[in-house]
Amino acid sequence: MPRPLSDDDFLSFDMEQAAIGHQLFYDPILSGNRNISCAHCHHPDFGTSDGLSLGIGEGGQGLGPDRTPGTGADRIRKRIPRNSPGLWNLGAKDIHTLFHDGRLSISDVYGNGFNSPAQEWLPEGLNSLLAAQALFPLTSQFEMAGNVAENQVTGAVHDRIDKGWPILAKRVRTDPRYGPAMVAAFDEVKTTKDITITQIANALAAFMATEWRSTDSPFDQYLAGDSDALSPAQQNGMGLFYGKAQCSTCHAGSLLSDQKFHALALPPFGPGRTRRWDPYVRDVGRMGESDRLEDAYRFRTPMLRNVALTAPYGHNGAFPDLESMIRHHLDPADSLSQWTWDKAALPKIPWLQKADFVAWDDRLEMARQRNKIDITPVVLSDTELDSLVTFMHALTGTSLDTPLFGVPEGFEP
Repeated sequence: MPRPLSDDDFLSFDMEQAAIGHQLFYDPILSGNRNISCAHCHHPDFGTSDGLSLGIGEGGQGLGPDRTPGTGADRIRKRIPRNSPGLWNLGAKDIHTLFHDGRLSISDVYGNGFNSPAQEWLPEGLNSLLAAQALFPLTSQFEMAGNVAENQVTGAVHDRIDKGWPILAKRVRTDPRYGPAMVAAFDEVKTTKDITITQIANALAAFMATEWRSTDSPFDQYLAGDSDALSPAQQNGMGLFYGKAQCSTCHAGSLLSDQKFHALALPPFGPGRTRRWDPYVRDVGRMGESDRLEDAYRFRTPMLRNVALTAPYGHNGAFPDLESMIRHHLDPADSLSQWTWDKAALPKIPWLQKADFVAWDDRLEMARQRNKIDITPVVLSDTELDSLVTFMHALTGTSLDTPLFGVPEGFEP
């Protein structure tokens, strides 16, 4: 059993900066075409995710499962390759690796404290790993930047990843809502001309870390000494989680993640993420970052606080509910063989859907994925599986309905 989380487990952030980050998180000002915000893919109504297997990014319209791919020249050109992860407890001090493939981590390899897609061009002065993470959706063509030639931001990013950030920073510092507020909130900012992407990222991190910190679930209360916090069924599920079902082998520690990478043979679909010169559609997982064959099809273990709110599940959202996701863990090979395409929450996109499941037509690729499984099958009864699902619900915070900031008035999906 892990120790309970406490204030000492989390980084501290300035609340004045967090208030600015709150507004920026819901503001499309940070997207190339000013048509999508961070909140479109990470909304509290969907557990800080989006309710889709693979998201609809820049060019889409609406929110959550009802989001549509847009029309005409503005329509999307690609699904987001991976499931939008929840944002719970990302301000924890022990977190050292982010993204499904771990392409962002604490490291001195580039002399700036991080190993990231920006390499040595990452800006200085970031207050956390979470601040670094906040920078990369802004540079992604299909997430927030927009298609090449559509706007200054994406054109600059096409030249080099860091070239778009100053354009976004200028938008923010010349905006009368943000410029004066950031001068007041950041000691190093004397005039609005001093505002850079660093302050923007730090404000976003301050908001996300404070808004979506969750440590008061029934499970957390039980760890803190309240033996009545969990029902008998939840305690049975907890016993399975830390025993027979072997969940805690990977979902370890107080954050319920070992932050390592494991291959589970999840059913493949969507555009995926490959190594740079891969000639066909697939998702290679950790190997895309490490370029090591042994890392193929391995993905980072997610943390589990509020997991009951963040369906669908898996790095590509292959499973619609907790029961099907747990069943897959119990026997990945059998689950893969029985999986059907209708389980994926993919809004119909006529110009893209012919390619959605193209990986299934590649006999050799499917064989490679089936042969790379890092977990040993476990046999559980239906009753035991129900107890595990019940325990997963005991990881949901009890004060989620009273966030520090909430969705700002006037936010339009």
